[in-house]
Amino acid sequence: MQKSKLGIDFKRVEYAKSLARKIAVDVQNFADNYTTVAVERTISRILGIDGIDENGVPLPNIIVDSLVASNTISQGIIFALGNAVIETGLSPQTIAEKVSKGEMELDKFKAHDTKELLDALKPFYEPNIIRIANRRKRREHYINTIGEGTKPYIYVIVATGNIYEDVVQAQAAARQGADVIAVIRTTGQSLLDYVPYGATTEGFGGTFATQENFRIMRKALDEVGEEIGRYIRLCNYCSGLCMPEIAIMGALEGLDVMLNDALYGILFRDINMQRTLVDQYFSRVINGYAGVIINTGEDNYLTTADAFEEGHTVLSSDLINEQLALLAGLPEDQMGLGHAFEMDPMIKNGFLYELAQAQMTREIFPDATLKYMPPTKFMTGNIFRGHIQDALFNIIGIWTHQGIQLLGMPTEAIHTPFMSDRYLSIENARYIFNNMYDIGEEMEFREGGIIRTRAAFVLEKAIALLEKITEEGLFTALEKGMFADVKRPKNGGKGLAGVSEKGSHYINPFIDMMKNRLYL
Repeated sequence: MQKSKLGIDFKRVEYAKSLARKIAVDVQNFADNYTTVAVERTISRILGIDGIDENGVPLPNIIVDSLVASNTISQGIIFALGNAVIETGLSPQTIAEKVSKGEMELDKFKAHDTKELLDALKPFYEPNIIRIANRRKRREHYINTIGEGTKPYIYVIVATGNIYEDVVQAQAAARQGADVIAVIRTTGQSLLDYVPYGATTEGFGGTFATQENFRIMRKALDEVGEEIGRYIRLCNYCSGLCMPEIAIMGALEGLDVMLNDALYGILFRDINMQRTLVDQYFSRVINGYAGVIINTGEDNYLTTADAFEEGHTVLSSDLINEQLALLAGLPEDQMGLGHAFEMDPMIKNGFLYELAQAQMTREIFPDATLKYMPPTKFMTGNIFRGHIQDALFNIIGIWTHQGIQLLGMPTEAIHTPFMSDRYLSIENARYIFNNMYDIGEEMEFREGGIIRTRAAFVLEKAIALLEKITEEGLFTALEKGMFADVKRPKNGGKGLAGVSEKGSHYINPFIDMMKNRLYL
């Protein structure tokens, strides 16, 4: 039995995880019966469909929309394309091009059985599955040869809007000591029900997530990684209405970390819960197969709710997200479960409460690559105080053995950080991580003290919340605003029209292939 520095009762943790498991299974039972337009577009990309038409509309959208128009989406893209490939002898890409020109209708072909369909499509999907497997092996080779930074990984962002300028900033950050580069996605992309095509040079608050942009940045980070002798991980976002679609593009181009959380999209982007929970499952299967670490967004709960009063909602959500990820075949070391240093800095003993919650999270998820988020809510124009707040955050990060430390910037509340701001933040983290490297092994927490008492209190409140959600179900909990003080309707939000119940001919072979680690 694991020993707790906080005196946590692990029987209570096991009970909490059993509740979260029931909640997750209930969600999964729903998701297993449905598909979405994003899932079908993802499958079409695995089958080799890519590119845009003369109006700039992605071909995966065109071919899936044609199934929606003919009321055959419930049977899935495998059934439609497989029949077309068998009857015409054409490739899925050529078929998609013909559909886009109005030269072919997919619902007009003779139906074939599952084995025939998969045999016909194998020459088109197999190269892409192998490509993803090889991308994973390539990452592992890099790490085994040139190595990478120690945990907590120093994680910084670039967000210029121009992928080529992002490259300059990302390489500079890697040379300064960053281990993970996150290319922030342009504002609003999570609400687009398509993925833009090609390299992009204009974005607001970030850069468009496209497959070509992924390729450009991966190449740049490999170049700088070889130069400095340290593998640099690349992060982007597969949250939003194109969750599994961006996951497959990232897998094909060798991304290492993906923001991937349906609950975040539901609460903060008003994406329909049915749609995004179905999308999330397939996206996590893909990320699990590709060796991608997912980041979840529980830290955001504390930007709309009070961090001291609502800390238990973060733990409850982490527990649910862990179980949903396990059902998708995602191993624990690929779970970047999110939590944050977000309490009002004027709270007496606030550092002790933050330390209690971070240590509690580490002990409850001992094998997870936890993602620890910096102070944002109470950052002001006082960059000197902000730099101190970030330093306290970094102390807790090294003390409690976090996996990914998303660095705060002293100018957080003023402007998009300059490279000089980023340098100061990296210098801050490296100084603290080095000087306090073994503090977690040296320090104990007093029995009956503030830290142990806080951790036990948060765990019990989380259990009480999970018991309530177990009775009512996650959908009802979200409708009642149990997370982040935000209420969302089950049949409201964006993307509901893209959800379809699976028909009798529906097939998605890639879930089993990836969960069974075919070709790895």
